[in-house]
Amino acid sequence: MASSRQASAKEAARVVILLGSKSDLPVIEGMYPLLDRFGLSYRVEVASAHRQPEKLRRIVKQTEKTGAQVYVAAAGMAAHLPGVVASMTGKPVIGVPVAAGPLAGVDALLSIVQMPPGVPVATVAVGSAGARNAACLAARMIALADNKVAAAVAEYRTELARGGR
Repeated sequence: MASSRQASAKEAARVVILLGSKSDLPVIEGMYPLLDRFGLSYRVEVASAHRQPEKLRRIVKQTEKTGAQVYVAAAGMAAHLPGVVASMTGKPVIGVPVAAGPLAGVDALLSIVQMPPGVPVATVAVGSAGARNAACLAARMIALADNKVAAAVAEYRTELARGGR
């Protein structure tokens, strides 16, 4: 496996992963090996859409300047983070619903998938499996314009077809 491509706060990250809370970190950790495998630099930031909207705005603005290509936003319960990020950027946003609260992530799933027209958020499954799919989806999006990433995605798909994980 390639070494970690996690970018520092000042380095360019092709994939920016945003969390509403540090408690969401275990959900997205499965993304790291996949992003590494696809050769994608990434950055993880915690900024609540409700409690820290200005911090979130600064992160999106700064990462847009340094070359972010796809945003992944994980959120539970009201799950406004992915939609708020989509309102701040024209780049693709992938929402990862987190299983939290009494509805175990169903509320987050519905909040993320029910975006108004013109503010799309790609939505994946609730929890860790969804986060891994978010890494794969981000790679597929970037692969449209990057042959190296496309080759890594194709190799991964071949491995999956052979029964790999």
